[in-house]
Amino acid sequence: MATVAEKIKEIIAPVAEDLMAVDKAVIDDLQSDIPLIKKISDYIVSAGGKRMRPLILLLIARAMGYKGKEHVFLATMIEYVHTASLLHDDVVDETDLRRGKPTASFKWGNPAAVLVGDFMYSRAFQLMVKTGNIRICEIVSGAVNRVSEGEVIQLLNVHDTTVEEKRYFEVIERKTGVLFEAAARMAATISGATKEQEQRLANYALALGTAFQIIDDVLDYRGVEGKTGKTLGTDLREGKMTIPLIYALRACNKEDADEIKEAVRRGDGDLQKITKILEETGAIDKCIEKAKEVVFSGINEISFLPSSTYKNSLIELLSLTVERDI
Repeated sequence: MATVAEKIKEIIAPVAEDLMAVDKAVIDDLQSDIPLIKKISDYIVSAGGKRMRPLILLLIARAMGYKGKEHVFLATMIEYVHTASLLHDDVVDETDLRRGKPTASFKWGNPAAVLVGDFMYSRAFQLMVKTGNIRICEIVSGAVNRVSEGEVIQLLNVHDTTVEEKRYFEVIERKTGVLFEAAARMAATISGATKEQEQRLANYALALGTAFQIIDDVLDYRGVEGKTGKTLGTDLREGKMTIPLIYALRACNKEDADEIKEAVRRGDGDLQKITKILEETGAIDKCIEKAKEVVFSGINEISFLPSSTYKNSLIELLSLTVERDI
């Protein structure tokens, strides 16, 4: 059976050259004569990210029959937006580790991380304006606006034990799904998609972002620390009511519910004990089932695409979200 790394390689294969061009552009276009900006930018873009948003854009454009080269330019732009959001996110969450490496805010401090994040946002907007395409401008500016909303909603949700499933998915849509969706809509735009096709491609991308985040939240409790790239229990220590805790509260007894709520309020609960509650209530398994439902709906959204290696990769990419070390 192929490993996750082997499957990712297979998924990337149809657009491997395009993705290499994006990697080169991401580094080349982030030049600055201010040493600290260059140092932090080089550090963050070379940190081994998955480049999932560019990958979605490249695969969808090719699956729709696009033959030009603008997709590489747009994929570079969406990666800048994503990276900028990560820099800001790490400051807000006071995160010390990302992708197995110290965060920029941990190494250089919060002010530097925030300002370089601003630099990356501004560089993305410079690229956006260069397209001269008002629809692309609408997609990107709208996405950045919703990411900011997601950050604020998540901030309001911290240490709040009343967060329920609906509010959880609102944060996912704005913080994670919206940039996947933007990548899909830009690919649809340059490919001449109809409005209906664009919406279905956007729905696929939102499904990918949602399933990815659900499993990411599961891995915070069930993952292998060396593989996930972050310290287990990070969400709990940050006081986040993620979906494993939401599902556990529905099924556990009062004593266990009080244990979970107090851990979220304090941000320093017993991870081993909380994880045991999640396992015993079946909350983890329910999360995985929910992610699988989302994956199924996402695959259905791209059924209109003609058969191709690009479509196969889109299907495999979505399916892979529920196979990540769980």
